[in-house]
Amino acid sequence: MGDLARLPLLEKAPTTHARLLAWVEEVAELTQPDRIHWVDGSEAENKKLTDELVEAGTLKRLNPETFPNSFAAFSDPADVARVEEQTFICSENERDAGFTNNWMAPAEMKQKLRGLFAGSMRGRTMYVIPFVMGHLDAEDPKFGVEITDSAYVVASMRIMARIGTDVLDRITQTDAFFVPALHSLGAPLEAGQADVAWPCNPDKWIVHFPEERSIWSFGSGYGGNALLGKKCYALRIASVMARDEGWLAEHMLILKLTSPEQKTYYVSAAFPSACGKTNLALLDPTIKGWKVETLGDDITWMRFGKEGELRAVNPEAGLFGVAPGTGWGTNPNAMRAIAKGNSIFTNVALTDDGGVWWEGMTEDTPAHLTDWRGESWTPDSDAPAAHPNSRFCTPIDQIDMLAEEYFSPEGVELSAILFGGRRKTTIPLVTEARSWSNGIFMGSTLSSETTAAAAGAVGVVRRDPMAMLPFIGYDAGDYLNHWVNLSSKANAERLPRIFLVNWFRRTAEGGFAWPGFGDNARVLKWAIERLEGKADAVETPIGFVPTGESIDLEGLDMTPAEVEAAVRVDADEWATELASIEEWFANFGESLPAALQSELDGLKTRLG
Repeated sequence: MGDLARLPLLEKAPTTHARLLAWVEEVAELTQPDRIHWVDGSEAENKKLTDELVEAGTLKRLNPETFPNSFAAFSDPADVARVEEQTFICSENERDAGFTNNWMAPAEMKQKLRGLFAGSMRGRTMYVIPFVMGHLDAEDPKFGVEITDSAYVVASMRIMARIGTDVLDRITQTDAFFVPALHSLGAPLEAGQADVAWPCNPDKWIVHFPEERSIWSFGSGYGGNALLGKKCYALRIASVMARDEGWLAEHMLILKLTSPEQKTYYVSAAFPSACGKTNLALLDPTIKGWKVETLGDDITWMRFGKEGELRAVNPEAGLFGVAPGTGWGTNPNAMRAIAKGNSIFTNVALTDDGGVWWEGMTEDTPAHLTDWRGESWTPDSDAPAAHPNSRFCTPIDQIDMLAEEYFSPEGVELSAILFGGRRKTTIPLVTEARSWSNGIFMGSTLSSETTAAAAGAVGVVRRDPMAMLPFIGYDAGDYLNHWVNLSSKANAERLPRIFLVNWFRRTAEGGFAWPGFGDNARVLKWAIERLEGKADAVETPIGFVPTGESIDLEGLDMTPAEVEAAVRVDADEWATELASIEEWFANFGESLPAALQSELDGLKTRLG
C-alpha cells in the first residue's frame, strides 16, 4: 500500500475488501492524516471519543441526573445550517442535474475538491465509519463508508445509522457495493498549532457524483452537511439509485394509526424542514380510542411489494430534530425520548444546572441561560437563546411510541400519503386528491414559507416538490415523471390515497385556523374514514375537503363553521395560486410530465 503502509496506517485494517482498502489508501494519501481509526461502533469507543471531545471543548457534558450520557455542542456561527447554495449535483450531463440543483462538470469539480482536500486532515485522525442505511438483514442492504476527520461526526453517526464492525464484516463477506462518502472539516493542524472547539472552513462544498454514487463534503461540521448518511446519501444519492432500480427515496415520516376497532393503517407524510414534521411523527392524539405509533420522522424508502402494494421503511436509526418548538406541551413523546439521554444537542442554550433549553421546550422561560453563542442570556435579551435551527440527535429506539414494525426489514404497506407545507392562506387544512395523478400534482406544487433550516431569507413562499427541493439528486422533471411512471408497477386498488394538509392556515383575524399538534390526529382520522368510505366531503375544484361536521371536534373548542372556514377554497386566492403554479411549471421545460400539465389544465377549467 505504498508509503502509507510504513506509517502503519493501513496494515492493520479490519477488512480485506479490495475496493474499500484502495479508497481509504487514496484518501489518506490525499488528506495526509496523522492516524487512521476504523470505527467499531462500540460503547468503549464512543466513551473514549466523547471524553476527548469534552476535553477539546467541542462537547460539554450535561448533568447526568437530568440528561444522562448527553452532550451539548456549539458550532461556529457561520456553520449552522445546510449550505444549499454550495450543494452540487455533478452529473455527467448538466441536463441530468436539472434546474433545482447547482451543477459543475465532474472533472472540473474533482480537480477543485482534490485541491481543497490535499493535506486537509494533517494533524488529525481520519475516521473510517462503515454504515448501513436501513436494516443489515434487508433483502438489499444499502451500505456506505464515511471517512471524516471529525469525532463529533462519528458520535452523531453512531446515533443516526447502524455503524461499525457488524456492518464492515457484512460488507467484507459479501464483497458489497458501498457509497464512498468523504468528509473533511478543512482545518488541518500544523505541529504545535492549537485547535479550536468547532473547526470548519469558510469555503464549504457538499458535492454528489450520482453516476459513481459518491459524496464529497468539505468545510462544514454541521449536521446535514457532515452526517453524510442522512440527506446526502439517504435522499440525494438514494433518489438516483431509486430512479435506476424502481423505488422511491423520500423526505417523509411514517406513522402507524390504530382505530378503536383495532384496524391498523400506515401513513407517510412529507413536510419541508421545520414545518412540524417531527411533531407529527411523534403525535400524541387528543381523540379517544385512537392509538398513534411512529416508524420514523424524516426519511422513507418506498418499494412495491410482490402484490403491487407500496411498502415503506425508515432507513435511519436516530432523530435529528429541530429543537425550537419541540416541547413538553407540543411533543411530549420527543421530550420523553430525549429525557432518556444518550443524545447530542447542537446550538441549544445551557441552563445553570447543567441542562439544555430552547424556545418552546417548557411553558416557563428560565430566568438565566447561557445562549448558543456562549453569552449570558435572560428573557430580556434581544436574540433567541437557542439558534432557530438548533438540533437534538437522539436514538430512535428511545421513543416509547416506536412501532414494532420499525424493526421489520420489509417495511409496512402504506394506506395514505400526506403532503404538507406552511401557508397562511389559500391552501385548506386538508384536501383529498381526486386521483393518484392528482395527488402527484399536489406534491409537485407543494409550497411553504422558508424557515431557518436552510441558509437564506426566512418567510418567502417557495415551491418544494414532495418537500424534496434541496434533496432531489437528479432533474426534478425526471423525478416527478418517476413518480408518475412507478404507478404502472402498482396494484391500482392498493395505491395509497394522497392528501394535502396545511396546519398553518390563518384566520381573517391573524390567528391559527386550526389548533395543530395532537389535534392533527382529528385530520388523520378523517383521512382514514375517507379510505373506509365513512367520512363526508365536499368536492371543490382542487379536491375533496371535509364538511364541517365530518371532522371529530369532541372535546375541542371549535365549531363546524370554523372547520368550513379552515377548508374554504377562495377563487381569488386560487387565481393567484394558479399563476404561481404556471410560473413554477415553466421552470421544468420539456421535462415536465405531460400528466402534470394535464392536471394543471384540468384545475384551470374547474376553477374557471
